[in-house]
Amino acid sequence: MKSDIHPKYYTNTKVTCNCGETFETGSTLPEIKVEICSACHPFFTGEMRFVDSLGRVEKFEVARKKADQARQKISKKAQAEKDQKAADDYEPKTLKEMMEDVAKAQKPTSSDKKVA
Repeated sequence: MKSDIHPKYYTNTKVTCNCGETFETGSTLPEIKVEICSACHPFFTGEMRFVDSLGRVEKFEVARKKADQARQKISKKAQAEKDQKAADDYEPKTLKEMMEDVAKAQKPTSSDKKVA
């Protein structure tokens, strides 16, 4: 084995968690700081909570909210365009067409006749 190529090994490395838990282990570092340990990890504690040290959940919620707003804006714009197209396509009836509609409405049918 070559000499002076291996890092120094510390048998009593102190590990400190953000929750306040500390314990000792062996490592090549004299001190280690961690964000989560077995004392606070949801798998070991049985708690239902999010462990999000990088803000990924918040970033996702913000992105989802923006997407919902964009989707609503697009649907409102599409509905406005549809309404505008319907208004543009509307052509008033001629007097002849209106008179035919009135005649059809007033024309008695065979079921309207009374049988004596």
